[in-house]
Amino acid sequence: MTRKLLGVFVVLALLVAGVFAAWYAVESRGVSPALLEAKYLTSADQFIDVGEARVRVRMEGPQGAPVIIMNHGFTHSLETWDGWAAAFKNDYRVVRYDLAGHGLTGPDPEKRYAPVERAAFLGDLMDVLGIESAIVAGNSLGGLVAWRFAAGNPDRVDALVLVAPGVFSINGVADDPVAIPLPLRIFLMTAPKSGMRKAAQKVYGDDAKVTDATVERMRDMIRRKGNGAAFVDALTEFTLPDPTEELHALETPTLILWGTDDAIIPMEQGERLAALMPNATLAILSGVGHVAQEEAPAETAREVRTFLDSLEDDRMTGEE
Repeated sequence: MTRKLLGVFVVLALLVAGVFAAWYAVESRGVSPALLEAKYLTSADQFIDVGEARVRVRMEGPQGAPVIIMNHGFTHSLETWDGWAAAFKNDYRVVRYDLAGHGLTGPDPEKRYAPVERAAFLGDLMDVLGIESAIVAGNSLGGLVAWRFAAGNPDRVDALVLVAPGVFSINGVADDPVAIPLPLRIFLMTAPKSGMRKAAQKVYGDDAKVTDATVERMRDMIRRKGNGAAFVDALTEFTLPDPTEELHALETPTLILWGTDDAIIPMEQGERLAALMPNATLAILSGVGHVAQEEAPAETAREVRTFLDSLEDDRMTGEE
C-alpha cells in the first residue's frame, strides 16, 4: 500500500514538474511583440515613454475637444473600449492606453504595478501627453486606477465614469495581497485556448456575445512576451484597503455602471460605492456582465452621454 501511494505521489510530482516546465517554456518564448503590433496597431496608435516604460496609446477625435481617458481591466487591452471610442470620438478627444504589463505596452521595467503606482502612472502619462485634466473612465482594475487617481488629484479629473471598478475587499484581498493559486498562475502564463473562451464568458453576462475575435484578441494580449510574468507580479502587489475615507472626500461628479450579471465583482459593491460617494449616480444594467462597455457598448455609451450632457448643462446654467 505504501509503495502504491509513493508511486502516485511520484506520478503527481512528475505531472506538476511537467506543467511548470511547459509554463516556463511558454513564458520564455511568448508571442513576439512585433507580430502583435503588426496585427493590432492602427494609424491612431503611438508609443510614448512613461519613465522607462514604452506605452501604447491610441488617440482619436478632434484636438482641443474635452478629453476622455479610458483605463481597461486586468489582462485586457485598450480594444475593450472600441465601442465607446466610436460613440465619442466625434465630440471628444478619446485617449486609451494599454496599462503597464498589459497589451502591447508589455512589462514595465520599473514594475509599477501596485494600485497606488498605477494611479501615479496615469498622472505621468497625462503629463507626457500634455493633458492637464480630463474625464477619466475605467473598468475593473482600470476603474480602481481611475478613482484612486481622482482621489489624489481632484483638480485633474473633470468627471469619473466607473464600470464595475475595484474598490472593496474581494476574494480575500484587503490590506495585504493574497497567495496566487497555482491554476491562476498557469493560466496567466499560458492562456490556453479552451480556458480563454471560458474566461471571456465569465466576464460577459451573455455567452452568445463572446465572439471568436474577442477570444483571439484576449489570448494574444495575454500571451505577448513578458505579460504573463507581469500579471503575476501585479497580483503579488494587489491590495484593496478600506477606501471609505477617500470615497467620502471624493466630490468629483461620478457615473457608476454595473451589470446585474457581473460574476467578478458583485453588484452590491456598486450600491455600496454610490452610497459612499457624495456626487455619484449608479446605473444598473440588466443582464450585463463585468465588462459592460464591451458587452453592451451602445447602452452604456448612452448612459455616459446623458451623464456628460447633464454636467455640461449644469456648467452652462452656472455661468448664466
